[in-house]
Amino acid sequence: MAAILTIALKASAYVYTGSIGLLSDALESVINLIAAFIALLMIKIAVQPPDDDHAFGHDKAEYFASGIEGTLIFIAAGGIVYTAVPRLFAPQPIENVGIGLIVSLLATLVNLIVGVFLTKIGKRNHSIALEADGRHLLTDVWTSVGVVFGVVIVGLTGWLVFDPIIALIVALNIIWTGYQLVKRSALGLMDTAVSPEVYEKIRQILDGYVVKQGIDYHALRTRQSGARNFISVHILVPDEWTVQKGHDLTEEIEMEICRVVPESTVFTHLEPLEDPLSFEDLELFRRK
Repeated sequence: MAAILTIALKASAYVYTGSIGLLSDALESVINLIAAFIALLMIKIAVQPPDDDHAFGHDKAEYFASGIEGTLIFIAAGGIVYTAVPRLFAPQPIENVGIGLIVSLLATLVNLIVGVFLTKIGKRNHSIALEADGRHLLTDVWTSVGVVFGVVIVGLTGWLVFDPIIALIVALNIIWTGYQLVKRSALGLMDTAVSPEVYEKIRQILDGYVVKQGIDYHALRTRQSGARNFISVHILVPDEWTVQKGHDLTEEIEMEICRVVPESTVFTHLEPLEDPLSFEDLELFRRK
């Protein structure tokens, strides 16, 4: 609804003024609308519970939303460049600057409110699709501010060529946004590790058990899948421990990691501390 409203407002601003900068801003809002539908669809898929074909869940569907959104941004940027370049050589006057700016600023305010809301909810629910959509809208806010500034400059100075220049700057800005979204999507699909901050929290928990329980650990590996983190670690306990005691400890460790790092699935592998074979799997692939 917000995207439809901003498209209507920004398109009206372009009709009033004839500014190619405002047109570029309206085109980006069309991308926002398409991205919102895609994000909604992917989130509906991502929240589905695990099934026989997707035993680890459907969380990665969110990465498709940000990847598609980034691709659409590239297309929009291409359209802006295609429209703006001829205006560099044949500048057109801008009309009704005051009305156009008021309408554009109203649309910018809508994007600001929705962008802040989506980013906040995305972080709270660990939703990459929502957070990406929110950040994109906030980027759009700064883009709109730049466009408005450009239109004001043109209105005050009469430098008509400044309008297509602003449009090209907008195109470069949203290309960067698109690149960031596509990059994040690609890294997620490639099972990228959790952030250094989250990794350090996990290490601190494990190091605490090393001091308290006289155990050790290795082969700590992590990956992100949409809103969910997957964490695996090998826990080495003294040989004289019973299976029950070792099991109780790993359960305690898993629960504490899940408490400190929400939305996590933790796998622990129990090994005897004094057995040399326990250290044969330090690398990502076990040595033969």
